[in-house]
Amino acid sequence: MTEANLAELAAAAASDKKARDIVILDLEGVSLVADHFVICSANSTTQVQAIADNIEERLEEAGITLLRKEGYREARWILMDYGACVAHIFVEEDRRYYSLERLWGDAKSYSYQE
Repeated sequence: MTEANLAELAAAAASDKKARDIVILDLEGVSLVADHFVICSANSTTQVQAIADNIEERLEEAGITLLRKEGYREARWILMDYGACVAHIFVEEDRRYYSLERLWGDAKSYSYQE
């Protein structure tokens, strides 16, 4: 599975749980952190956790191992590290505050559409 396919699979899993404003950033040549970020928003901390759980489950089914997960208990911003791809699931106000899309403005970005 390519890194782009991994990002698409994570975005699809987020979409399954009604994540909003799903964006994939292509960081190749821009960052050493990861090749792709998947960024999405949720209405509540409960939904943030449900999105994270679904991403973890769907990627595990595809044989992809989660390396690290941060922020699950507070569930305002959960970061899921899959190496080449990192998923960021936010409650809406925290996403606006941290504005990762602006921070990584040099990266190509596209909205995920089912």
